[in-house]
Amino acid sequence: MKLSIIMPVYNEGSVIEKTVSRVEKAVNYPHELLIIYDMEEDNTVLPVKKLQNKFKNIKLIKNIYGKGALNALKTGLKKASGDAMCVMMADLTDDPKVVNEMMKKFQQGTDLIAASRYMKGGHQTGGPLLKQLMSRGAGLSLHYLAGIPTHDATNSFKMYSKKFLNNTKIESNGGFELGIELTVKAHFNGYKVSEVPTTWTYLAKESRFFLKKWLPKYLKWYFYAFKKRVQIKVNK
Repeated sequence: MKLSIIMPVYNEGSVIEKTVSRVEKAVNYPHELLIIYDMEEDNTVLPVKKLQNKFKNIKLIKNIYGKGALNALKTGLKKASGDAMCVMMADLTDDPKVVNEMMKKFQQGTDLIAASRYMKGGHQTGGPLLKQLMSRGAGLSLHYLAGIPTHDATNSFKMYSKKFLNNTKIESNGGFELGIELTVKAHFNGYKVSEVPTTWTYLAKESRFFLKKWLPKYLKWYFYAFKKRVQIKVNK
C-alpha cells in the first residue's frame, strides 16, 4: 500500500528543510511527499528543489486550481498516487511520527484517521486561547453529541483512503474546513473513521486564521453533522 503525504506551503522557506528532514526520519513506510505551492515567488520553492537532490520521493507541485490553502489541498489530493493520503502542515506543528500509527489503522481497513489533540494521550501546546477553546469545544461536542468517532474533527492532520476520496464530493470553498467536511461525510456515509493521539505544537508566528472569515465555513459542517444525527434518529 502506497502512502502519499500532502503538504501545502506558503513561504515556509525558513523551516521546510527541517520539516522534510523530520518527515523522512520519522515515517517508516514507503511514501511520496507532495509539496504544493501557489506561485514561483514562494520562498519555499528553491529550498525544496535543493532537497529533491537528496530525497527522490519529493514532488514539487504547483497549485492547479488557483491560490489558497483549499486549492492546494485539492491539488495534492488529485495528484497523489497513494492508496493512503495524509494531509500534513509544513510549519513544524504536526508530529510526523504519528503517520506510522495512522498507517497501521489504514492497513486495518480504516478510511479516515484523524490525528487527535483531544483524545486520551493527545496534547496541544500553545496557540491562541480562543482558537484552542473553539476547536476543542467543536471536536468534543461533535464526538459526544453527534457521534463522530474522533475527538478532533477540525484538525487538518488526517489520513484518507483513496477509495473514500474518489467517492466523495468536496464542497468546501474556504480552506481548512475541508477536514471537518470530510470527517462528517465519511462517518455519515458509512466509512470507517478512527483516530490516533497527537501533540500539536504552536510556533509563534503570524496566524492566517481569521475568525470572522473562517468561522461560518466551519459552522456549516458542524451543524451539518447534528442535522444528519437528528435525521438518523427520526428515521429509526
